[in-house]
Amino acid sequence: MRIALGADHAGYDLKMILLNTLLEWGHEVIDLGTRNAADSVDYPDFGAAVGHHVARGEADLGVAVCGSGIGISIAANKVPGVRAALVHDATSARLAREHNHANVLCMGARLIGAPVAQDALAAWLGAEPGGDRHLARIEKLSQLDQRA
Repeated sequence: MRIALGADHAGYDLKMILLNTLLEWGHEVIDLGTRNAADSVDYPDFGAAVGHHVARGEADLGVAVCGSGIGISIAANKVPGVRAALVHDATSARLAREHNHANVLCMGARLIGAPVAQDALAAWLGAEPGGDRHLARIEKLSQLDQRA
């Protein structure tokens, strides 16, 4: 699977851990930056970059990390076709994929540690988007993109 991965300076260290984890699991990773934790950068640039890669089909899924996960998830969700979910553990990650068909996973490096983030990533990647009652709700989300 091709996964777009991006983070600001606050999320850089966790991004690198997740990048190596994804590679170990056999995924292709598109590293959209940032390239270090020392230089302050703007999370909207990286959330949007991940979102655009997913929306254009250049990546199957995306992962975005900033200090809290909040700003980068807002940025990713501004891209039509993106359903970015801020998660805090494996359960919220799994439900984001199953119930909300989240195609971008967002996490806050200052709020969760690497083991929890790796567990969340595994749960999200292992979950299947659900059908039935969820499809009508996902369609309503897609219609919101059309109205923007």
